[in-house]
Amino acid sequence: MLRLSLAALGAALAVAATAGAAPPPSLLHPSSLKAKAPAVYSVAFTTTKGTFVVTVHRALAPHGADRFYNLVRAKFFDGVTFFRVVKGFVVQFGISGTPKVAAAWQTAVIPDDPVKGSNARSTITYADAGPNTRTTQVFVNLGNNAQLDSKGFAPFGSVTKGMNVVDKLYGGYGDQPTGDQQQITQQGNAFLKKHFPKLDSIVTARLVS
Repeated sequence: MLRLSLAALGAALAVAATAGAAPPPSLLHPSSLKAKAPAVYSVAFTTTKGTFVVTVHRALAPHGADRFYNLVRAKFFDGVTFFRVVKGFVVQFGISGTPKVAAAWQTAVIPDDPVKGSNARSTITYADAGPNTRTTQVFVNLGNNAQLDSKGFAPFGSVTKGMNVVDKLYGGYGDQPTGDQQQITQQGNAFLKKHFPKLDSIVTARLVS
């Protein structure tokens, strides 16, 4: 269900401005983003529905925590759409709204981490396409999804503030956009705005002290 194809918005003016800006050059060169994450760090996601905070514990999943840290520092998530919202299950995001950035990260995989925590409500985990294929897509568990633990989905943190905001993200399309990941990758936010205009988006994602 959470496996994704390797081939693979809000209407707020702030989101549109973010999406229209030129991406930081580092986002076109994934191999340049190799910083080691702190043992614990937090990220504030400002969205079209409000703000929520994710706290990451590197000990849970070091490879995943490091990748997430680098993505946030490079502003990868700015303008990204929550393209899959299945109430009671997951909120999934992580395909860049800028096609050339999405293309650059398609094969920038990281090794799997052993599962050290359970996919309980509010935890955040990478989606993948099988063993050792994690790139940039993650999901927040909206319910207790412990059935994912044995399938290799390793949580690396959790929403520690604003879970009510995550619960409010538009879920009227359910799984529908998930089958269009190739189009999302190739056409970016323009595709989502045309076909799924009610989806919510991230305005900014920033590290917080």
